[in-house]
Amino acid sequence: MPASIVRRYAVPAIVVATVLAIVVAVVPFAAEASKSAPAVSDVPLSAAVSARSEATRVDLIAGGSEARYRAQEVLAGRGANEAVGRTSDVAGMIQVEADGTIAPDQSRISVDLRTIRSDSAMRDNYIKRSTLRVDQFPMADFVVTGAPGLPVPLPTSGSATFELVGDLTVHGVSRPTTWEVTATFADREVTGNATTTVLMTDFGMTPPRVGAVVSIEDSVKLEMDVKATVAPSIADLLTDPG
Repeated sequence: MPASIVRRYAVPAIVVATVLAIVVAVVPFAAEASKSAPAVSDVPLSAAVSARSEATRVDLIAGGSEARYRAQEVLAGRGANEAVGRTSDVAGMIQVEADGTIAPDQSRISVDLRTIRSDSAMRDNYIKRSTLRVDQFPMADFVVTGAPGLPVPLPTSGSATFELVGDLTVHGVSRPTTWEVTATFADREVTGNATTTVLMTDFGMTPPRVGAVVSIEDSVKLEMDVKATVAPSIADLLTDPG
């Protein structure tokens, strides 16, 4: 065969052979890699987002919150009157998990009932001694178990309404209770107001009768004005170590 013809077909043959050799060498490794690497569809987006999230702790500022009761009473010679008692001895924290649930073992608000004051020392002394029996049950505790409607992650501005549900313990008796909350969010700070209505008899207490008080309703409105800080996240600490 003429040399020119041999050269004409030899070069393409070499190229083809080289390509086939590369394909033969690479294909097994590619196939093995495809077996070991998970498909993108196998990893839900929500799982990836959750992995990057973290729990958020909200701590009540000492002396920055106030708890109140409001009770409707009838006074001799005066008629209907609203009794209001209040205390600033409120403490506690709430931990919101990454998925928006509440950690009950890390979420408790406590009120010192021994320091409640109203406009009548006689009323206060009687309620503490005979109704609340603060010598035996000095604290009211609310263990938070859920927060329906709470925006997660917590915003750094704006307002929101939501509920805090859990177990309220007063006078040694625990009852499931729901608080209606309106909160305003700022950078690492939350202020808000929470209200609920309870019956004294549900907690084993008898509506008080003392001095000029002719009668008092069983229903009592409870209120809390809260000021709290939001603990910085790990990301915050890394970007702002000061």
